[in-house]
Amino acid sequence: MCGIVGYIGKDDTKDILLEGLQKLEYRGYDSAGIATLSGEELHVFKVKGRIAALREEVDPNVKASLGIGHTRWATHGAPSKENAHPHQSDSGRFTIVHNGVIENYNQIRKEYLGDVELKSETDTEIIVQLIELLHRKTDNTKEAFRQAVELLSGSYALALIDSRDEDTIYVAKNKSPLLVGLGDGFNMVVSDSMAGLQATNEFMELMDKEIVIVKREDVTVEKLDGTEVERESFTAEIDSMDIEKGTYPHFMLKEVDEQPFVIRKIIQEYQDEDDRIKLDPEVREAMKECDRIYIIAAGTSYHAGLVGKQFLEKISGIPTEVHVASEFSYNMPLLSEKPLFVFISQSGETADSRSVLVQTKKLGHPALTLTNVPGSTLSREADYTLHLHAGPEIAVASTKAYTAQIAVLAILAVDTARAKGIELEFDPMQELGIAANAMEALTDQKEELENLTREYLSTTRNCFFIGRSIDHYVGVEGALKLKEISYIQAEGFAGGELKHGTIALIEEGTPVIALATQESVSPSIRGNVQEVEARGANTLTISMKGIEEEGDEFAIPKVHDLLTPLATVIPLQLIAYYAALHRDCDVDKPRNLAKSVTVE
Repeated sequence: MCGIVGYIGKDDTKDILLEGLQKLEYRGYDSAGIATLSGEELHVFKVKGRIAALREEVDPNVKASLGIGHTRWATHGAPSKENAHPHQSDSGRFTIVHNGVIENYNQIRKEYLGDVELKSETDTEIIVQLIELLHRKTDNTKEAFRQAVELLSGSYALALIDSRDEDTIYVAKNKSPLLVGLGDGFNMVVSDSMAGLQATNEFMELMDKEIVIVKREDVTVEKLDGTEVERESFTAEIDSMDIEKGTYPHFMLKEVDEQPFVIRKIIQEYQDEDDRIKLDPEVREAMKECDRIYIIAAGTSYHAGLVGKQFLEKISGIPTEVHVASEFSYNMPLLSEKPLFVFISQSGETADSRSVLVQTKKLGHPALTLTNVPGSTLSREADYTLHLHAGPEIAVASTKAYTAQIAVLAILAVDTARAKGIELEFDPMQELGIAANAMEALTDQKEELENLTREYLSTTRNCFFIGRSIDHYVGVEGALKLKEISYIQAEGFAGGELKHGTIALIEEGTPVIALATQESVSPSIRGNVQEVEARGANTLTISMKGIEEEGDEFAIPKVHDLLTPLATVIPLQLIAYYAALHRDCDVDKPRNLAKSVTVE
C-alpha cells in the first residue's frame, strides 16, 4: 500500500501522475515512484522519501501519454528505493504498482519463481514476475494477468503496463480500493478519487476479482471467466480546493479549527425546513426494527463508537455493542435475532471493517455505514449510508471526522428515539449548535493550551488520561492522538481502574490528564486525581464550567452532558498537536502510520 495513480490519454503523463500522487500524500507513505511509456521506451523513476524528491528525480525531457505511479507505505521490506514501486519483471517488459498484501507470496515464489533473482523484498515483485512467467506460456498479456490474479490470495489493487503495448493499463482489485476515472480522450486509475480530481470528477467503481482493461477511449470490465460487465459511473462529491492547507502550518491544525463549522454543516444537512431531523426513512425503519446494534470500527472511529453507544442506549433505548473490526472478523460473538451492523470509517475503505461487512452480508444482516467519503467501498456495499459532511481530512491523525461521527450518531439516536415515541427533554439540534459554539471558543484558546502542553509534556516520555463514564472514552481518544503524532507513550484509563494495576506506573512527575465534565461522577474522578497526586503525579484537570473547582487547569464551556465529547476533545487534540510540534515531529504524516488502512 498506499496510493495508486495511472493515466492513459493525450497529455504528458508525468505531471498528471506527480500531481495525483501529491493529492495522496495525506495517506502516509515512505517512498514513491512513477513509470511512463512512449512507444516501447519505458522510464521508471523511484525514490525513498517524498513526492518533492521524486519530482527532482524525474527527467523533464521524458514525454509520454501513458504511465502509472505509486506512494508506498512499507509492509514487506524496509523503506528503500529498491522496495519502492513500480516494480518490473526480470526482462523489464512488465511494470506494476500494487496496494495491499499478498498472503501467499512465499508459496508463489517457491512454486513458480525458484529460478528468478528478485530485486526487492516486496510481495509486489512476486506478482509482476509471475505475470512474465505466465506470459511466456500464453503469449497474451491479458490472459497472463488474469491467470496471475486467480493465483493471488490476500488484498490487492493492481495496475500493470506492458512495454510493448502503449494503449492499455491492466487493472484488478480485491479488498483494496481502486477506481477508474473517466474523461474525454483519456482515462485514469486511482485508489482515491481525490487523486483524479485534477482531471475528472466522473468515476467507475471496481468490484473484487474483476479484470479491467483501461484504454484512452474506453474501459472494459470483465469477470474472471471473461463475462463482460456493464457498470454506471458516479460523480465524486469532493471539491479539490478543500484539501489545500491555505495559511495553516499543518493540515491537522486547519482541521481542528474546521470542527465547529463541520458540526453546523451537519445540522444543516440533517434538518429540514421545519426544523425536523431529515433522515432516510429506510434507515429510520432499520433502526426501529433491530433488537441490537453492533458498531464495528477501528482506531479513532472505534472511540467515536464508544461515545455513540451512550447515545444509542441512553437516548433511543437500543442495546449496543462496540467491537474492534480486526477482532470481530476472527471472533464473532453470538448475535441477536435482529441485529443491525453500523460501520464507522472516515475513509470508508478500512479493510478490517470491510471484512466484517462481507461476513455479515453473507449472514443476511442489514448494514449502515457512517463515512466521510460518499462512493467509498463501505458506503457502496452497505445497505444504507449516513454522510459525515466533514470535507476531506488530510492529516493522518483524525480530528474533524471524529467529532462529525459523534454528531451524526447523536442525530441518529435522537431520530430513532422519536420514531419509537420516546419523549426527549432537550432539543438535539439546539444543543449541537451550543456545542459548536463551545468548540469554536476552544479553538481560540490555542495559546493557553500550548502553554499547558509546554508545562506538562515538554520532556515526558509517557502520559496517562483518566476519566469516568463518557469522559473515559474521550480520554482514550486523547491518548491515541498524543501517541500518534508526538510518540509519547500514552494510555487512557477508567479512573476506577487505576487502583487495579495502573497506579503502579505513577512516579514523581508523571503527567496525568484528568477529565471531569460529568457532574454525576465528578467527585469520584477527583478522588482519583488525589490518588495519583499522592504518588507524585503532575495532574492537569480539564473540567466543565459549572462543575469546575479551584485548581482546575482548564474548563470547557457548558454543553449538554451527553455532548461533552465534542468540546472536551478539542483541548486534547491541541495538546497532542503542540506536543508533536515542540518535539519537531511530522504532525501531518507521523511515522509508520497511514491515513487509510486498506490492508487487514
